[in-house]
Amino acid sequence: MGFHRVLGAVFGDASGASWALSIIGLTVVIRAALIPLFVKQIKSSRNMQLVQPKVKELQKKYGHDRERLAQETMTLYRETGTNPFASCLPLIVQMPIFLALFRLIDHASKGETRGILTQENVENLSAARLFGARIADTFTGAEDVNVRILAGVLVVVMTATTFLTQRQLMSKNMPADAMTGQYAQQQKLLLYVLPLVFAVGGIAFPIGVLLYWTTSNAWTMCQQFYVIRNNPAPNTEAFRAKEKRDEEKRRRKGGAPLAEAETGSTATLTDGADEERGTAAPPPQRQQPRKQTRNQRKKGGGKG
Repeated sequence: MGFHRVLGAVFGDASGASWALSIIGLTVVIRAALIPLFVKQIKSSRNMQLVQPKVKELQKKYGHDRERLAQETMTLYRETGTNPFASCLPLIVQMPIFLALFRLIDHASKGETRGILTQENVENLSAARLFGARIADTFTGAEDVNVRILAGVLVVVMTATTFLTQRQLMSKNMPADAMTGQYAQQQKLLLYVLPLVFAVGGIAFPIGVLLYWTTSNAWTMCQQFYVIRNNPAPNTEAFRAKEKRDEEKRRRKGGAPLAEAETGSTATLTDGADEERGTAAPPPQRQQPRKQTRNQRKKGGGKG
């Protein structure tokens, strides 16, 4: 409610802008607090990718014995510090917050006070509108066209960011040898299942909750883009792209810019080719003596 107190003084307590920005501010604070968990998630996902060749070897060796295969796989995960469930930690931690926000907005839409919401807060939140749509309304429960349009747009954006985030991970930051096997199948399943879950469930969420989840997904996508660009997994497309960028930076720091270096190299090669063909610079011309006048000759003779 701290964000709403500040923003309410600017936009008004019942303003949709103050409630929407408060929800966005809450999301940013929560996601910033979850950065350490995100780092663990990235490390675990990277380890999962790197151990896939060893997992495949275990599958070939113990494929006939599922119990032994499970034991050996878990042993491998412990030895490499890999947690197959670490990728779910940020989502699991956010679920109580998500459910609490859902309940608060749902009760506010019914005029009921719950938790930190006072009666005044409930009335303001229930009346708050964003682009003509009540923040407390849902796509399925409202007849207002504005609600359905805004909720539909948020559901589409939420679904698209989920799909793009997962696709970005698979296409840019997964080694070629990790694109097959059980782990790859799980990632491909998540690529389509998660967006479908958000699309189906999103139509039953209040607009305020959709705003929270869309902001959270956008944060995840941008955060992952930064990590993949600056700290990619080895033997991936993103890793090779980073090596190329780093090489160009080193060349620029070492001397002339890349374009000038290439031009200089071309000029050097051209000069060398001319020398090989026997094309040398023309010899200096002998300077012809200047003809003296009669007066200059007389003066010269007088001095002698």
